[in-house]
Amino acid sequence: MAALNCQPLYETYNVYVSPSSYVFEPSSSTVPALGTDSSRLTNEKDVRENLVVDRRSGRISLDVSSSIPVGRDKVITCYGILGMITLATTDYIVIITQRTPSCRLLTHQIYLATDFRLLPLNPASSSQAILGNPIENELVSLVEQGLKAGPMWFSYGWDLTNTLQRQKALEDAGMGPGRAPLWKRADERFFWNRFLQDRFITLTESGTDLSRFILPAMFGLLELRSAVINNRDFLFCLIARRSRHRVGTRYFTRGIDNNGNVANFNETEQIVLLDPIDDTKSMRGRVDGRERLSFVQIRGSVPVFWAEINNLRYKPDLQIMDIPETVGSYRQHMHQLVDKYGSVYSLNLVNQKGYEKPVKDAFETVVNVTNNSDRQLAEQTRYIYWDFHAQCKGMRFDRIENLVGDLQEQLLADGWYHTVAPAPSGVGNSSAGARVLSVQKGVIRSNCMDCLDRTNVTQAAFAKWALNQQLRQVGILSVKEGVEDHPEFMLIFRNVWADHADGVSKAYAGTGALKTDFTRTGKRSKEGLLQDGINSVMRYVKNNFFDGDRQDSYDLITGSYVVRRGGIPPLSDTRPVLLRSMPYILVFALTMILAALTLPRTSGASAGRLR
Repeated sequence: MAALNCQPLYETYNVYVSPSSYVFEPSSSTVPALGTDSSRLTNEKDVRENLVVDRRSGRISLDVSSSIPVGRDKVITCYGILGMITLATTDYIVIITQRTPSCRLLTHQIYLATDFRLLPLNPASSSQAILGNPIENELVSLVEQGLKAGPMWFSYGWDLTNTLQRQKALEDAGMGPGRAPLWKRADERFFWNRFLQDRFITLTESGTDLSRFILPAMFGLLELRSAVINNRDFLFCLIARRSRHRVGTRYFTRGIDNNGNVANFNETEQIVLLDPIDDTKSMRGRVDGRERLSFVQIRGSVPVFWAEINNLRYKPDLQIMDIPETVGSYRQHMHQLVDKYGSVYSLNLVNQKGYEKPVKDAFETVVNVTNNSDRQLAEQTRYIYWDFHAQCKGMRFDRIENLVGDLQEQLLADGWYHTVAPAPSGVGNSSAGARVLSVQKGVIRSNCMDCLDRTNVTQAAFAKWALNQQLRQVGILSVKEGVEDHPEFMLIFRNVWADHADGVSKAYAGTGALKTDFTRTGKRSKEGLLQDGINSVMRYVKNNFFDGDRQDSYDLITGSYVVRRGGIPPLSDTRPVLLRSMPYILVFALTMILAALTLPRTSGASAGRLR
């Protein structure tokens, strides 16, 4: 295969729509990536590398032309191509039509995609035709719902799918910016639209290089805040990356699959960017980010085959599948983690009694069986059990510090990623010339039942510990100081981590996280308990009655379900009538309760006659 085009991605397109084709004319691109041969860059106003999609044959080609396409019906402004998807009657090109600038990370603008559009290839597929076909209309609606289901982030120059440490490893392997296109460097687990881009990537690998048109997107959360401690400016960043494998909603997707993928797998990277203390060029309030530190944690469903079957009760029927494939899938999952992160500490936070006990027992059984048969894996992994609810009983969430203390020796051994780059080559999307002071050699894999609420609180505690160690190392904090001694920064830290908890929770459970009052304030409160109750009720309703469509939309976008052209997917609801009617009964019951509480009582005259 010939060398791929490593020039900057195109940012904005004029999309010329005609009955015969869609023509994507680039109107702007990013600045050249470090390492790119600037002599190869051509003035885009002189030569247009247009992407042409034939609406009749579906053929995709490049057309280098200086002329504006003729015979067009309209022109659409587009900020990125997410890919293509096949539905029942035709194929669609999925594009980003609106974006919101979020922040600038190491000179690269990060965007949040806020609106999308599906362009049908079949010229006869007008809006009226799609609405007239109930199957196609439902599928289009599901795809649109999936696109808007959660935050989708992208950058034209920064690789959002990889941690700082993995980016450096790619550069050392000759796969850095300027040597490999953005889509080639992306971590396929967090390349959310990888399935949608499959046609473009296949064509690129076959010789028609579309690299400048292939935009990877990340599903998750990204927050970047400026901070000051002891008169030292730095940037505090938190990135949550949601895996596209075994993706789904709370009760529809649990446990592990045959390929070793687990439900609700998220990678969280906490980043600190600052400039060395001896940098005489640094200005107050400005941070170039020459010195970079990161700390990574992961979460994922208990890695055995298990499920919860909806039955309208608050706690569904729990099923643990004791099948021969469990050990092989678990081994595959853990080997994948070891390959990516080094040593793995599996922290299990479920209850040791009652409803959750079978999940705990199943996890420990597969760990013991695997460790006895795979000594290499046993040396690289460790299982830790900590009953969160029992330990923090009576709202004593401060006891989480005991867990951090128990694991401190291993946390110090695993360390964190830390580099210092010389100016100016270290600024930007490359760490070429950066001096690596340390790497993170292991990771904590946390889980509770949902990998949400208890996991969020625990991960925030580990993150605070790591941040204290890092800021002491770079001289921002003294040996006896902690970030908790600086209220202004703690407000930033707690709110960013609480936002992170809500983001991960909404994607999986449909509501904000529980226990975020502790994350935001450092203590539990009655108001927080009330909000937890409201969120629990909302989860019950959404997870029992409304998550089916959300699950279907995830399956369509990630390729878990592939529509066959002309096929009729099972759109009919086969559930019992009583089950289907429960949302309406619930609404009626709530209406009657509200009426009883708000409507005026019977008048005195009427009451007298009754006596």
